[in-house]
Amino acid sequence: MEKTKLRPFGKRDLLAYAAGDLGCNMSFALKSSIMAIFWTQYMALGEKTYALLLIIVQIWDAINDPLLGSMFDADKRDYKRGKFKTYIFIGALGLLFSGLFFFLPLPNAPLAMRCILFVLGYILWDAFYTIANVPYGSMMSVITTVGSERAQLSTWRSIGSMVGNIVPMVLLPIICYDASENLKGEVVFVAAIIMGVIGLISFIFMLKNTTIRVEESKVTISEKTQKFNVFKAMGNFMKNRAAIGATLAAMAMFIGMQGSSTATTVLFQSYFGNAKISGIVMLIGYLPMFLFMPFLKKIVNKYGKKEACAVGSAVSVFGALLLFLPLGNGMAGLVGYVVAQVFFGLGLGFYTCVSWALMADAIDYNEWKNGTKEEGTVYSLHSFFRKLAQGLGPSLVILIMEALGYVGELGADQPMAVATNMKWLVAALYTFSAVVMFISIAFIYDLNQKKVAEMTADLEARRAEK
Repeated sequence: MEKTKLRPFGKRDLLAYAAGDLGCNMSFALKSSIMAIFWTQYMALGEKTYALLLIIVQIWDAINDPLLGSMFDADKRDYKRGKFKTYIFIGALGLLFSGLFFFLPLPNAPLAMRCILFVLGYILWDAFYTIANVPYGSMMSVITTVGSERAQLSTWRSIGSMVGNIVPMVLLPIICYDASENLKGEVVFVAAIIMGVIGLISFIFMLKNTTIRVEESKVTISEKTQKFNVFKAMGNFMKNRAAIGATLAAMAMFIGMQGSSTATTVLFQSYFGNAKISGIVMLIGYLPMFLFMPFLKKIVNKYGKKEACAVGSAVSVFGALLLFLPLGNGMAGLVGYVVAQVFFGLGLGFYTCVSWALMADAIDYNEWKNGTKEEGTVYSLHSFFRKLAQGLGPSLVILIMEALGYVGELGADQPMAVATNMKWLVAALYTFSAVVMFISIAFIYDLNQKKVAEMTADLEARRAEK
């Protein structure tokens, strides 16, 4: 590959890489934003059954992510498109069909059949998501080794992620809820078809327009390692403080954002009495991120990725605390909620825009200290813990909601006392999320600007000797 003249890194890579996460999130955002309401209200599984099934499918996650990640690392076959792009295409195609299966609108089916549909649909979706997402996330390491270029890739990935989240977040509440604020399951199924096709097209665009500049066979296992050992790789992950810090921050974000999604929907359904505007309010929380994106490269180059994220997460703590203001469910309360979202989103934007660059540095740290990059396993373990938070968070929160009086079969007709409880629950979850993110980045993640520069220089010298 060194002998082949490759296209220089540029805007084409950034736009294509952004399209990849847009493809991921066309599927992921639909599942995360609608799943709990679809299965507890429309499909009427019941809160306890839903929570139990959600925990059960996480057992598959415990096998699925590290297993597929280690298989990816150990795969030495010579693919025409390259290993990364081949796996991503297979996963992208599977995501389309598994997403449709998961949202089959069959509310009158026997309870046992509905449970089987949930478990089987989730397992299929989760497997294909891992097949696409693990090599996609790891691919940043083979597109470029330059720190500032990785930060740009991470930023553009975040842009793709935000677009992939914003479109479903804004449109789904508008089209999927009826005049009584209840979910229309058949419309959700149609949305799954449309979003699945858009996701597949986005992946194909990404595959055709990204350039691999680091030889894939060199990135997986160094010359010092004769045989891949998944248990050793897992042990290395647990010794990788940077990977742990980045992973804990991601878990905290998903527990707060994904864990609170059902409570937030009920908050707008029953407290503010307008589920259709929930996506627009969430969009307002995303807007501050776009304000500093043009300046992100300069911020990262001057202060460092870890340093920028630590300051941002502190701002998110302030925004989360504003949600505790007792402003009621009228216009004052809604405005207060929007203001809190702006501050929370502003702080979260710093982390969101460089989170994948933090993980790419953590993967490099594994190679720097242990002689093996093991990106598939390191990233899949990171992905596993993220998805663990995405699964266990909502399942635990739905049980808390039930303890606070929520009954899914009532739909939007929750008593005001229950709706008020959802307001305080959302505030508590956001605060927990922001505080843990701050601790994880500021005190656990240890790759500051100086250390990253030293690590990058050492790794470049080693690779030049091969």
